[in-house]
Amino acid sequence: MNAPLQQEAIPWWQKYGARGVGCGGGIIALCLGVFNCITVYPLCIVAGIWQMMAAFIVISAEAPCCCMFVEFVQKYSNWVETRPHWQKAAFYVIISLPAIIMCPGLSTVFGSGLIFVTGVLYGLMALGRKGERAAHISTPASSHSQNGLPAV
Repeated sequence: MNAPLQQEAIPWWQKYGARGVGCGGGIIALCLGVFNCITVYPLCIVAGIWQMMAAFIVISAEAPCCCMFVEFVQKYSNWVETRPHWQKAAFYVIISLPAIIMCPGLSTVFGSGLIFVTGVLYGLMALGRKGERAAHISTPASSHSQNGLPAV
C-alpha cells in the first residue's frame, strides 16, 4: 500500500497538531468521563465509561509515553502508525459519537467532541492536496458572471 508515502507528504505542523489535539483531548475526555460518572442517571454513567474508554484508546495511540506501564500500548501504537489517515479519522469519529448520543451533557459533548475533532483533523490530512484543490475550484456561475452578464 502507499500509506507511508501518504503520511510523509503531510506537513510536520499538521501531523503534530493532530497528535497534540488527540493527546490533550484524550486527557480532557478522560477527566470529564470520570466527572460524567458522578450522576444518578444510568445512561450517563455508561456514557462516562464509554468516554473514558475512548479517551484511553486515543491517548494510547497518539501518546504512548503516557501509558508506558501497560505492556501492549507500544505495539498498539506502532500498529496505529501504519494505518492510513482515513482509517484513523473514521475510527476516532465513530468512537466519539456514542457517548454524545447516550448523554448529551456539556461534559460529554466537550470531552468526546475533542476526540471527534481529532478524527476530523485526520480526515483533513487524508484529503491532503486533493482537498486544497477542491476548495479553490470556482463554480461556473461565479467565474463567468460580471455585473450579471455572461462572459464572452
